[in-house]
Amino acid sequence: MRARKRFGQHFLSDEGVLQQLTQAIALTPGQQVLEIGPGMGALTAYLIAAAETDYTAIEIDRDLVPLLQQRFPSIRIINSDVLEVVLETVLTDSEQGWRVVGNLPYNISSPLILKYVLHSYSAPGRIRDMHFMLQKEMADRMRAQPGTKAWGRLSVMVQVFAEVEGLFDVLPSSFTPPPQVDSAVVRIVPRRDVALPAQLQTLDRVLRLAFSARRKRLSNALKTLNIDWSAVQAEPQWRADDVGLSEFLQIAQWAEQHSQR
Repeated sequence: MRARKRFGQHFLSDEGVLQQLTQAIALTPGQQVLEIGPGMGALTAYLIAAAETDYTAIEIDRDLVPLLQQRFPSIRIINSDVLEVVLETVLTDSEQGWRVVGNLPYNISSPLILKYVLHSYSAPGRIRDMHFMLQKEMADRMRAQPGTKAWGRLSVMVQVFAEVEGLFDVLPSSFTPPPQVDSAVVRIVPRRDVALPAQLQTLDRVLRLAFSARRKRLSNALKTLNIDWSAVQAEPQWRADDVGLSEFLQIAQWAEQHSQR
């Protein structure tokens, strides 16, 4: 079956990479698995063979659903856009926590990852970990550190709520059709007991203001927030690239406490 450009489909076909990914995920019997975008089931076959699990897959391409149902009659398949799926209806209570995996379409990787990371915050323990294959540039942004060009809103939002580990890179030749960029596999493990000092909306507003004007000093980028810089550890002459997690959280806390009601 031919990949569809509008769905951003690049089917993983490298047996070595499939084995490496299966070993990294390391399923055990009885676990609950959610696979995002199984495509024609290359990774699905490996994961099902690795352990007997409670398996659910979300696939947007309705033409692939009959193929998947015939090939894997024991799994539950949801034919939907993954961004529109209400996670509370899929990721039910789980003693061990759901294992989420997927070869993500490049065009939706950022909103998809944020959706799942934030769900793990609102429903602690529901997701045990996530293993995603995505564009290498996106993987680098997720695990970036302050002071680097890759450091940005996505880096902060993900790292506040989860630990990110880069596992291995994947060449374009591992896919059919080959993408024009390298890919990478990351492991995301939600943090336990995250205590935000401000509302999520406030933190997001601070990050959007800071990184939308990342070349400006914080005093200019965050001018509308009227920050008292003597009350926070960040310096007004810093730029967004220089600000770490703790400083952003402190700025968000100050902004919320002193917002005009």
